[in-house]
Amino acid sequence: MDRLTIPGALLAAALAFPALAADVQNPLTDSPTWDSLRGDIVGEALIAPADGLFSVDAPYRAEDAATVPIHIVQTDPAAQIERATVVIDENPAPVAGEFTFSPAMAPLDFEMRVRVNQYSNVRVIADTLEGLRMGGRFVKASGGCSAPATRDPEVARANMGQMKLRLFGATETPAMSEPRREAQIQIRHPNYSGLQRDQITQLFMPAHFIDHLEVWQGDEQLFTMEGGISISENPVFRFSYLDNGAPALTVRASDTEGNAFETELPKLES
Repeated sequence: MDRLTIPGALLAAALAFPALAADVQNPLTDSPTWDSLRGDIVGEALIAPADGLFSVDAPYRAEDAATVPIHIVQTDPAAQIERATVVIDENPAPVAGEFTFSPAMAPLDFEMRVRVNQYSNVRVIADTLEGLRMGGRFVKASGGCSAPATRDPEVARANMGQMKLRLFGATETPAMSEPRREAQIQIRHPNYSGLQRDQITQLFMPAHFIDHLEVWQGDEQLFTMEGGISISENPVFRFSYLDNGAPALTVRASDTEGNAFETELPKLES
């Protein structure tokens, strides 16, 4: 079974039961949910704590369960984080996204927005040269996967695939030949979770979301994502990277209906 699809039993449970009240502060603490997920996500691989390698920041009590910011910051600049999997334990499809990062993204500073369906541990499992490392936060939020879309479906479809880039300046250090930039990319897409109801018919809207994303600067790939239903509506990614001098970032995305989007975003200062 694809880790990014909606397991039927979990979907039924999400609809039938309210948010769990268990407050597990440490995502490395054993929990029945994680015990049931672990084998499908990492198999029997050993996982060490992220302490000293990266940190994960998220609001303890989210203002909006449908757009919860998750911020990953590499705290050991010597380490290499090549891949990362974001897991929201109590979501109907727990694997929010699987990411790959190029050397230009190091040291990693990456933020995204996710849906949180009920009180849950949010985990980041990073693949490093030293093996798997895991960190995370406990987030109090509920209803994120079933929250109504903010736009009329016809309007959302008409704007689908539009992209916007913001740059936040460049910094240089003696150890870097290229300047380091911070950028934010937003993609217009409803990213329907399959748990939302049409506000007129009250029928469930089919899941329809971005399942693949690539970001490039020139011929150099910065990062990729294999996404699921837990990525927020109108996905936003904010990240830092070493600028290789290419005049634009290119974003390529595809969704579960077979739509493909590609936009070249000039690097114009905001």
